[in-house]
Amino acid sequence: MGVSRRAFIQGGAAGAAGTALTGGLLAAGARADASGTDHGSAVPESYPFHGTHQSGVLTPGPPHQQRFSVFAAFDATAEKRPELVDLMHTLTQRARFLTSGGTPPDLGVSQPPSDSDVLGPDVPADGLTFTLAVGSSLFDDRYGLSHAKPLHLTPMRTFPNDAPEARWSHGDLLLQLCANHPDTLHHAIRDLAKHTRGGMQLRWKMEGYGSPPRPSGTPRNLLGFKDGTANPAGGTARELVWVDDPAEPAWARGGTYQVVRLIRMLVEFWDRVSINEQEMMFGRRRDSGAPLDGNAETDVPDYAKDPHGQVIPLDAHIRLANPRTHATSDQRLLRRSYNYDLGMDENGNLRCGHIFACYQQDLHRQFETVQERLIDEPLVDYVQPFGGGYFFALPGVADSRDWFGRQLLA
Repeated sequence: MGVSRRAFIQGGAAGAAGTALTGGLLAAGARADASGTDHGSAVPESYPFHGTHQSGVLTPGPPHQQRFSVFAAFDATAEKRPELVDLMHTLTQRARFLTSGGTPPDLGVSQPPSDSDVLGPDVPADGLTFTLAVGSSLFDDRYGLSHAKPLHLTPMRTFPNDAPEARWSHGDLLLQLCANHPDTLHHAIRDLAKHTRGGMQLRWKMEGYGSPPRPSGTPRNLLGFKDGTANPAGGTARELVWVDDPAEPAWARGGTYQVVRLIRMLVEFWDRVSINEQEMMFGRRRDSGAPLDGNAETDVPDYAKDPHGQVIPLDAHIRLANPRTHATSDQRLLRRSYNYDLGMDENGNLRCGHIFACYQQDLHRQFETVQERLIDEPLVDYVQPFGGGYFFALPGVADSRDWFGRQLLA
């Protein structure tokens, strides 16, 4: 092929993080998707903000996941616990308004305007969900919270095939914003930055987009394969996602552990690989998404009939990630991932890839156990995790009198 896989990775690794902390989106029409189709009323215009659980994890659907996202990690700069409480109140108030939409107040000509007007004089809800999570670093000695840390929350573990970069990793707080259009997310981040000065400072930010089904079924990642085909749904998903362990702090029940992995995809090198080799690495057909022993995307692979991996290789991604055994059934997790595109690095290579986000009851039982099976899988020559973190998504805001983290901080 003229260049080794490892040499390609090493040559482009420096560009994985880039030089800017602002993520990039592929251009989309002003209010249309990448195919030029305006969804109009085909997608929900709003999701409930109040509830037992936060929106933006198990989003009701279809389409189950908004097309655009921002994952933004922050360092808490609130001086003491009362200031942290004030920050949480402010985040709750802004999230309540932004997710429901409305008309910003007129403060008069002598004052700075209350809103950027990026979305016009009236702010649409536009399917915005606002999901707030906390990192393990928030439970240090600054705010007296060390005794209340969720049972499994730690800094993100580094796996053998990772290339972590500090400026793209961890954070005291994580905001996951998802919406139907990218300008809604830009507006929301600006609004939050304006109202939370002194309380939190941006650490890293990545913007993502999801592709429409092409031609049908599950959307595709930038390697051309359908992504998330076997995602759990309904009651199964709820049983795998929401924390209910009595050993957890009481305030944490109803929340979920969130993993975010920023993954660079070496798409130029991937495009030089034969389709047969690509499909053997995934264990699925690229065109239809069907497992190699099936005909349709939703067909369930039958590993028992292929014990030696003659059809679906034993080290295929789908086989390692989800062996489909009784013993591994509680290791499944809920994925909610997006593509990203940051232009190019200093070597002229495309800087694009995957924002992998998942949710589970137990980081070790689910994400880490699955990730250990994926160590040294064939795909590692084409994907390079470089950032993200482990977080705990807070339980929902119950009603108009409640606020983020009340049971933790009150």
